[in-house]
Amino acid sequence: MPPLLLLPGMLCDAASWRAQMENLADIAEPRVMAYGDADSFTAMADAVLADAPERFALAGHSMGGRVAQEVYRMAPDRVIALALLATDYRGHADDASRAAESARRDNMIAKVRADGMEAFARAWAPQVIASANMEDAALVGEVVAMMTRHSLAALEAETLAGLSRPDRSALLSRISCPTLICSGDQDTLRPISVHQDMAVRIPNSHLVVIEGSGHMVAMERPAAVSKALHDWLSFGAGQRGAAGS
Repeated sequence: MPPLLLLPGMLCDAASWRAQMENLADIAEPRVMAYGDADSFTAMADAVLADAPERFALAGHSMGGRVAQEVYRMAPDRVIALALLATDYRGHADDASRAAESARRDNMIAKVRADGMEAFARAWAPQVIASANMEDAALVGEVVAMMTRHSLAALEAETLAGLSRPDRSALLSRISCPTLICSGDQDTLRPISVHQDMAVRIPNSHLVVIEGSGHMVAMERPAAVSKALHDWLSFGAGQRGAAGS
């Protein structure tokens, strides 16, 4: 079975992939990766590659999807299949948009310093979880607890990585491995239109829209996301078999 590296999003950890770790164990060897104190997507990709096997399947959620693109850019021959969930590829549209994001970052960090990470996480949850799913107290509690486990330093590093993100438009057409693109139909942070665009740009890609989910697709709709990833891994195995026959 192929190794499957799972890359978490901002303020996420292994809890964001818990269901997939269990549900994909029959077809892959899943493992959640960490980025250490890296404060750029390239440095995060370096950390992943330094701790990765020679060849692997790769799935990234949100910020992790950005890191996954960097991993592919740096080591395309090592990635046998790629999955990009609730993510993006674009840089800043212009200097004004970058300045506005920098101001939002400063405000975010100031709120954590003033009120603490748990209060920030509780205020942030409605932006990453679909409104109907906010009624699921267990889900909300798990998301808030996961975010609260992160330090202010981690938030500063990860938001700096986002602020300094490169535009990877040119990379997408060069991705040649089987690629799954997955979007929540109620994700307001990374809407379906961005994922539709990626699906057009990436050859050999397949778009799956997860119904009833916001940004935290793997936690909000674990069974649907696990099925999409299972099908993707099965297809990737078939492609490798055909190539070797």
